[in-house]
Amino acid sequence: MQFKTPIVRKIATEIARDEIDHVKFLRGALGGAKVSRPKINIRQSFTAAARAAGLIGPNETFDPYANENNFLLAAFIFEDVGVTAYKGAAPLINNKTYLGAAAGILAVEAYHAGIIRTKLYDKGLQSQARKISDARDSLDGKQSSDGGIGTKKMTNLVPTNNDAIVYSRTPGEVLNVVYLTPKSRTQGGFYPDGVNGSLRRSDANANG
Repeated sequence: MQFKTPIVRKIATEIARDEIDHVKFLRGALGGAKVSRPKINIRQSFTAAARAAGLIGPNETFDPYANENNFLLAAFIFEDVGVTAYKGAAPLINNKTYLGAAAGILAVEAYHAGIIRTKLYDKGLQSQARKISDARDSLDGKQSSDGGIGTKKMTNLVPTNNDAIVYSRTPGEVLNVVYLTPKSRTQGGFYPDGVNGSLRRSDANANG
């Protein structure tokens, strides 16, 4: 895709490089416990997510590669989820070495999310970001685990609870978001055949 501004292209390149390095590191660290990459549905699922959020109409499509605004909004859909996923998984990790590595990845994902949120704010895309945040929150449960980037008068570039602690999502709640459903499912949305591994089912009580 063609980026309108050089800084967004540089940001996209750096984030992509980090994510590739994360995959290489995790697959190496997991060794024989690693699983194969699941089937991913990019274009149709981004359209479904954009429709659910009200970014586009019911007959429109959303191409994350059409322009840099779309690219940033698409990145926003996932970066915040990654932060809350690593935060939510932290209590489940008993090995200190693995916990330290996970904390390092969480920090990187938080940097990514902060950069994306800042660029969206710079571009005046507060309303669109709020719609995405509300859509994620409607999928993952009754409690608030999300936040937009603020308004024209005030920023909210670091979404936290009242104690200024980043939100958490359980593995099931993360799957609610990526499967694009508040119900218990083992597949859907961005993963039409589900994810691989032992944690495959989204949370049945997410919106119960």
